[in-house]
Amino acid sequence: MPIRLSDRDPQVPRERLIAELVPPPRFADVSFDSYRPDPAQPSQQQAVEVLRSFADDLNRPVRKKGLFRRAGEPEGPGGVYLDGGYGVGKTHLLASLWHTSPAPRLFATFVELTHLVGALGFHDAVAALSSYRLVCVDEFELDDPGDTVLISTLLRNLREHGVRLAATSNTLPGKLGEGRFATEDFLREIQGLAESFESVRIDGEDYRHRGLPDAPQAPDLDEVKRRAESEGASFDHFVDLSRHLAQVHPSKYGALLDGVGVVCLEDVRTVDDQATALRLVVLADRMYDRDLPVVASGVTFDRLFAPPLLEGGYRKKYFRAVSRLVALAREGEGLPE
Repeated sequence: MPIRLSDRDPQVPRERLIAELVPPPRFADVSFDSYRPDPAQPSQQQAVEVLRSFADDLNRPVRKKGLFRRAGEPEGPGGVYLDGGYGVGKTHLLASLWHTSPAPRLFATFVELTHLVGALGFHDAVAALSSYRLVCVDEFELDDPGDTVLISTLLRNLREHGVRLAATSNTLPGKLGEGRFATEDFLREIQGLAESFESVRIDGEDYRHRGLPDAPQAPDLDEVKRRAESEGASFDHFVDLSRHLAQVHPSKYGALLDGVGVVCLEDVRTVDDQATALRLVVLADRMYDRDLPVVASGVTFDRLFAPPLLEGGYRKKYFRAVSRLVALAREGEGLPE
């Protein structure tokens, strides 16, 4: 029998929520050495050198003083911000910094960090992370004022405990696809943390697709059911799964996929409700992190989100989710018979 994600309600201990915040599998083995700077863009090599120096500071012995504050904090910035357009390797470099740095350390997207705070509560999140050497935040979101203030406050508290920080950011809603630099926006949004950060600019070409990619043709339901009979496959009606996601905290969506090797869906439909759409974005991210092929009947994933959603303030999230789901659908299409 296939796995039904709609029947699962995983109980995830705090320790697992935190332990899973590491670079996704696609960046599990990256390093500064595996980054290939463009000789025509000197800032790329300069960024590597700045981050190596930052990592060297982190790896120097630190003498702790009292319960929280550290004495002998290495000189240098308390945080580093990687500023560049799309496709210049910011996540690669951020993950390389994480791999090079001493434990305990954390790597999370902005959304994952907000979910962690939601699951633990603000004060417990500060307590859990205050002894960390490094917290990396990928795609710090500048398009949600409430969450931006929440995470800025969290990072400010962690910085007061001596935690070093590193971040990249996304673009603002009206700037999608421009590959613009965002230092000014980022430093303004993090408020009192700005003076702790050194901005590292990374120039380069934008190699990412700026529009919606073409999705493969959706298989019929019989084909989806046949694929669902394979070992480790899940099978859910799209409506059932969408409704179930509202009952599961987004921090548990990764655990929802435990043991799943391929995700099979019946009757995918275009979504026009923003709350439902944002939950699907998070699920798509967790599926993409785990490189799970998708086999789905119904509308193709380039039609998953209604046009008004693709024109609103969260459209960058939706474009990313569509791109990732289309890639997973192509993997599903290529599964061996």
